[in-house]
Amino acid sequence: MKERLLLFSVNHPKSVILSCALLVVILGFFIPGIKVDTDPENMLSDKEFVRVFHNQEKKEFDLYDFIVLGIVNEENPNGIFNVDSLRKIYEITGRVKQIKGVVAYNIISPSTTDNIIQDGIGTVRFEWLMSKPPENEAEALRIRDEAKDNPMLDGTLVSEDGKALCLYIPIERKDMSYRISKEIQSIIKDYKGAEKYHITGLPVAEDTFGFEMFKQMGISAPFAGLIIFIIMWFSFRKVSLVAIPMIVAVMVVIATMGLLIACGFTVHIMSSMIPIFLMPISVLDSVHIISQFYDNYPRFKDKRETTLFVMNDLFTPMLYTSLTTIAGFMSLATTPIPPVQVFGLFVGFGVALAWVLTVTFIPACTVLLSEKTLSGFGIKDEEKTSGIIVKLLNLLSDISVTRYKLVLVLSTIIIIFSVLGLFRIVINDNPVRWFTSKHPIRVADEVLNSHFGGTYTAYLILSSKDKNGEVFKQPAMLRYISAFQKNILEKGNVGKSTSVSDVVKKVYCELMEGDKNYFRIPDTPQAVAQCLISYENSHKPDDLWHLVTPDFSKANVWVQLKTGDNQNMDEVVKQVDNYFKKNPPPFAIYHNWAGLTYINTVWQDKMVGGMLRSLLGSFVIVLLMMVFLFRSLLWGIISMLPLSITITMIYGIIGWVGKDYDMPVAVLSSLTLGLSVDYAIHFLERARVVHAEKLDWKSTVTELFGSSGRAIYRNAIVIAIGFIPLMFAPLVPYKTVGFFMMSIMFISSGVTLLLLPSIGTLFYKKMFVKEEKGLLCKWCNCFILFLVAVFGLGYTAFSWNPIKFVSVIILIAIAVGCRFFKTRKSCNAKSQDMQ
Repeated sequence: MKERLLLFSVNHPKSVILSCALLVVILGFFIPGIKVDTDPENMLSDKEFVRVFHNQEKKEFDLYDFIVLGIVNEENPNGIFNVDSLRKIYEITGRVKQIKGVVAYNIISPSTTDNIIQDGIGTVRFEWLMSKPPENEAEALRIRDEAKDNPMLDGTLVSEDGKALCLYIPIERKDMSYRISKEIQSIIKDYKGAEKYHITGLPVAEDTFGFEMFKQMGISAPFAGLIIFIIMWFSFRKVSLVAIPMIVAVMVVIATMGLLIACGFTVHIMSSMIPIFLMPISVLDSVHIISQFYDNYPRFKDKRETTLFVMNDLFTPMLYTSLTTIAGFMSLATTPIPPVQVFGLFVGFGVALAWVLTVTFIPACTVLLSEKTLSGFGIKDEEKTSGIIVKLLNLLSDISVTRYKLVLVLSTIIIIFSVLGLFRIVINDNPVRWFTSKHPIRVADEVLNSHFGGTYTAYLILSSKDKNGEVFKQPAMLRYISAFQKNILEKGNVGKSTSVSDVVKKVYCELMEGDKNYFRIPDTPQAVAQCLISYENSHKPDDLWHLVTPDFSKANVWVQLKTGDNQNMDEVVKQVDNYFKKNPPPFAIYHNWAGLTYINTVWQDKMVGGMLRSLLGSFVIVLLMMVFLFRSLLWGIISMLPLSITITMIYGIIGWVGKDYDMPVAVLSSLTLGLSVDYAIHFLERARVVHAEKLDWKSTVTELFGSSGRAIYRNAIVIAIGFIPLMFAPLVPYKTVGFFMMSIMFISSGVTLLLLPSIGTLFYKKMFVKEEKGLLCKWCNCFILFLVAVFGLGYTAFSWNPIKFVSVIILIAIAVGCRFFKTRKSCNAKSQDMQ
């Protein structure tokens, strides 16, 4: 099969190239039909309970996602409450109302919000807080004082220090938020002065991130490709040859994205990262091929013979490196997040296509190169024996064999240090933190949350089990809600909360001529009803139904948080649950959460757990593949060391530097799994071939560092440097990708070139043995590994029951039986002596 495929590629190069080009053109034809989805909420299935419940409650309480426009004035002694600033805010509000997609009626601003004023005993009057711009400072300060006197506005509309004011701008759909935010920015440009304007809120943060990510993708992927091309040219000095891998990478990206769109999938935030993942993977094997071609062409002086020699030598390692990478990404299909499933499946397809093109398209293009083009190409004699890199490789070769104990001890210390870092990892995410610290949205988030109760919103929905009892009109229930609000505020995770209880207390106080002693819940249901009826006489009576349903069987507590971190939201959820358990409500109720802040915690928790299970499962699969490739359990385990140590070190570093384990980091774990084993396969597979000739480990290592070692070094340098520019990108996920790519290449290549030869020195007699090919012996090995795989894949959920316990006993019994068969004389093998 291998020979036929390679011979067909070199004997019919034009047919191969034409076929590959035709495939790419056909799939690329679908790309113009791209549909973009930037909504992180779609990380969850549309049938997921939290999404269904969220949309149901938004409709029932007439809730909208909103953009927050904060205006801060630090220069004026009265802050934002001066004539000029309030005039600007009044005019800005009027213009924002005209923006298409803005729900003008529900805007929360000084000119669209009612001020509740006592109008004699038993009556109240409703006036707009700012019906027109103030004419003097006294009027401006009156607006401030009346706003701060209203618990529903203090800390929400106006800040405690009076320096800032927020407009809450509801929008019809989240996917409009980026456009609307740009139109708002265009409006505020006309209002210069001491005021500073900040736009934030989860909808605009998420939509802006999606937009900027697609924009950045169009810059980063080609730029990374250009850097890789330049480095390859610098290494091999033949544009025509180094252009071939780049063409392969472009073909793979076009074909994969075309197939994704042809299958009817929208390009989500996750799938938009497919090109940046496929670029290094597509080039990885190509660099090995060119490196080997570069080293062997002077020996054959014939492009066809050199191509066949190199491809025969690398075919099996490239196949297994591709299969392990495919396994790493395909495992994402087991996560409960639909966009991640699509991402994993199509990256897996892209890797498979990259392998096919590597073993067909590259040989076909190579043999079409003229001998004149290849004139002078190839490694020079002086390059083999001199130069900094040669000296470095020779030094590593010598250390790994003569100082192997020191290498193993230092490696152990590094691993222990990394493992300790793993325990410091904090699982947390916040979409706003996907922007760099100087991004306007990130700055706005920090500034406004320092002034207000919080720009992150979650809705605690309280539902009565008695649908006909008007439970949320009862004084006891309203007092319970007030006590509950006070409790969560004291814990520090919530900056502000608003409920129907606040409405009742404010109206009751004003009905009693503004006496602060009456800022409380009335004693009778009739008095509560009077407060609510009075509130319905306001300019916006429907505002009441944002907090309670007309039949008073459900209530909505609007919870504001100063941060969108998962940990913070999770802590609030726990506090609420604990409060309800320790303080049973006076009526039978149950509660659920809605709101974008809460939804984010749900899909992010599912992603982290799903990624962990898929990582463990694919780790076992890759181990099985390595054992099958090397026909040895020991060799399989050794080949997994670069992968294991790379993952441990990278995540250990993340733990020590204090970076959160967030969505980008979770997704990149699959990239680590797919790439880290690459160098080990090439090194160990070559080690077997060389040792069969040398029959001496030290000579084998010397030879390896002169061939595979040089290829690994080139490969690591090309990919690592090519993706370093991503660390300077304006979006944090791109910085994370750059860091991961650089770390994967350097750590896995370092472990391969230094640790694997040291381990080979230590376990030489066990690694290089002449095995009798007894069927039962090999069957035992494979069967044990099969059982290990079943066990590993079946227990990644970390749950136990009697059936699983019995299955473990059976596994142990079978393993003991296999061990017994392995000790038979027919399975014994003689070790070769160290030369």
